[in-house]
Amino acid sequence: MAAEAGAAPTSAPAAAPGTIPGSVLARYSPRLYNEDLAPTIERRWGAFSIFNVWTSDVHSLYGYFLAASLFLAAGDAFRFVIGIGVGSLVIYWLMTLIGRAGVRTGVPYPVLARASFGTFGANVPALVRAVVATFWYGAQTSAAAGAIVAFLTRYGGPRHFHASTHLLGHSGLEVVCFLGVWAAQLLVISKGMETVRRFQDFAGPLVWVMMLVLAVALSVKAGALSFSVDMPAADLAALAKSATGLDVVPGSFAAIAAIAATWITYFAALVLNFGDFARFVPDEKTLRKGNLWGLPVNLVLFSFVAALTTAAAGKVYGQVILEPAKISARFDSVFLVLLAALTFAVATLGINVVANFVSPAFDFANVAPKYVDFRRWGLIAAGISLLLYPLHPWDSAPSFVNAIGATMGPIFGVVIVDYYLIRRARVDVPALYREDGEFRFQGGWNVRAFAAAAVGAVFSSLLPVYGPAGYGAALGPYTWFIGVGVAGVLYFAVSGGRSRILPEVPTEAACETA
Repeated sequence: MAAEAGAAPTSAPAAAPGTIPGSVLARYSPRLYNEDLAPTIERRWGAFSIFNVWTSDVHSLYGYFLAASLFLAAGDAFRFVIGIGVGSLVIYWLMTLIGRAGVRTGVPYPVLARASFGTFGANVPALVRAVVATFWYGAQTSAAAGAIVAFLTRYGGPRHFHASTHLLGHSGLEVVCFLGVWAAQLLVISKGMETVRRFQDFAGPLVWVMMLVLAVALSVKAGALSFSVDMPAADLAALAKSATGLDVVPGSFAAIAAIAATWITYFAALVLNFGDFARFVPDEKTLRKGNLWGLPVNLVLFSFVAALTTAAAGKVYGQVILEPAKISARFDSVFLVLLAALTFAVATLGINVVANFVSPAFDFANVAPKYVDFRRWGLIAAGISLLLYPLHPWDSAPSFVNAIGATMGPIFGVVIVDYYLIRRARVDVPALYREDGEFRFQGGWNVRAFAAAAVGAVFSSLLPVYGPAGYGAALGPYTWFIGVGVAGVLYFAVSGGRSRILPEVPTEAACETA
């Protein structure tokens, strides 16, 4: 962090260890600062915790479903690993870029966005991320409840309750399981970020164990390892298109490229706010180590196991089953079915904590930090997901998320270009918390950033629909990249070199000398 001009008098009382001196806090605006949004001083997250951010994020029912669906588009496990491997390397690079900003500044995503969008303008990109996260919070909770329902309906009593009782557009059993999972998440989340870290360290390895159990059990039943789905090429192409939306020939170069692009886009939301976690890491070496094992290594292995499981299940049951809960529900062993249901529930808790709670908690807190803190806004986000449950809007998730998510690429393009190309990775962090500082722009709003992001969003939304004949649909998997590129280039063109470049000083040192 850059030291602010005008250091505090040497006679000022020393701050307690792990706190920001009062002389610094006095210059922070209460409309922009609270303890949750403050630069991190105590950093206890090691590489294993970062690794488990990624295991929690991808080891979920939706993560498995996506990997299994993309496997169909690949045609076989070899091509699938190539597509996932290329995508995972790009994800590693992107997450290390945005994570490095978190390590160096110590601030969460909505605060970093103030440098590009303005001290108050940053509320817009923060709320975009929060809305998507809140939506998926409910969707993932519903999926976890579904895994438990699949187990309970093996028995007469729960099955009768499931069939005979209906409430809020769901069965009574579904409502009970949803509320149970919803409450369990709040128990973990309400304890704060350190409890989040401990939960991730437990949930990540547990899911890996269950994934291996599924793969081994099905491969033994199938009599051998299976590396492809046995069905005619035309049927496979139709099934892949219905599962992924990709209109490609399975196994072709276009299919592999689309697999890589779709895999990257799956992480588009978290690439915005990964700094929320990276800021708790002591140094960039630890960040790179955790990202290396958690992204290219873990993602490729997880996806490969998902492919083996999907192929083996096809041989054992005579049909392609993409949902792991439905696969495990067919096991004869009650113990294995129960273990799978609980594991998938824990896995979904993990991704909700990582991707769908931490982000809106910080993002909503950024809007009114004087009145609402991390925990309270997190509870509000959870409450919104509960209100959405009777409407179950995630049944039409693609149309909703694509409409909102089209803005995520442009926002990332603006933020990353601003931090690395315009500011050269040097930000006056104390000014991020001051209304009259460097980032006030036009009354707290940077019009150039919003213009660039808006143009990028228009391009990424309309090109796949109204693009050149024969090419528009093919651009579908690349909308996020279009948004990043268009917004980033335009933002650099209209504001490149305008920002004041400051020498960088570590966060803690800056706080002590500000």
